[in-house]
Amino acid sequence: MRILATLLLCAAAGMTSAADLKVLSAGAVEPGLAKLAEQFTRETRNKVKILYATAPQLDRRLAGGELADVLIAPHGVMNEQLRRDRVDPETQFVIGRVGVGVVVRLGMPEPDIGSLERFKQSVLSADSIVYNQASTGLYLEKLFDLLGIGEQLKPRTTRLATGEEVLQHVINGGGYEIGFAASTLIRQFEPRGLKYVGPLPQQIQHRTAYVAGLLVVKETKNAKDAKDAKDAKDAKDSPTEAAAKDFLKYLGTPAAKAVLTAAGIE
Repeated sequence: MRILATLLLCAAAGMTSAADLKVLSAGAVEPGLAKLAEQFTRETRNKVKILYATAPQLDRRLAGGELADVLIAPHGVMNEQLRRDRVDPETQFVIGRVGVGVVVRLGMPEPDIGSLERFKQSVLSADSIVYNQASTGLYLEKLFDLLGIGEQLKPRTTRLATGEEVLQHVINGGGYEIGFAASTLIRQFEPRGLKYVGPLPQQIQHRTAYVAGLLVVKETKNAKDAKDAKDAKDAKDSPTEAAAKDFLKYLGTPAAKAVLTAAGIE
């Protein structure tokens, strides 16, 4: 039975031609989301173009007026877009959560992360640690301070823009380096020369929730901006907006959830 059979039957009357959807998404959900987008395209003929970015990058792109049909982002980013009336609040829902994993270069000794105290000692004994400037990195920075080791780690800490850059840095690095990234990204990079040690100890594990929602064009009083907004809204009218809503419904189906879970998105 086709996953979208019910959705397609409901939408068939209005879906006279295929649409091109643009999705702005956090990179941590890429492994599962990319597969779902391919399946959605095969079953509906609606093409899905996904642009991945960190939470700060998503904030900047949307603040700069970038248009898209669907947003998938951490709560902080989504809440800001809701405040700005850029997201339809009735369409938003959590598609899954992603935890933080610990990684080293293949062939290096694995740090002991079996308990909180052993985790602290392992991090302190590393030549260097590396994490990103996005959701994962913001959490780790606060965590290390709360654990009382933030100041000790600062001289040995490298911060990079994205999780992908973090993992590539570990692969190419030297010495005993411990990296931190979203567990979903680690799984993608592991065959390239990494060893996934495991998740953070349970008492300090942090799972970022990723929320999906329909982006809308905000009304404006400025004449030129109003015309641009109208043109953009016209461009998003059926079948594009209807297809975007169908894509969001699809992401919430049990079959889609199974794909996300298999990719490490809980």
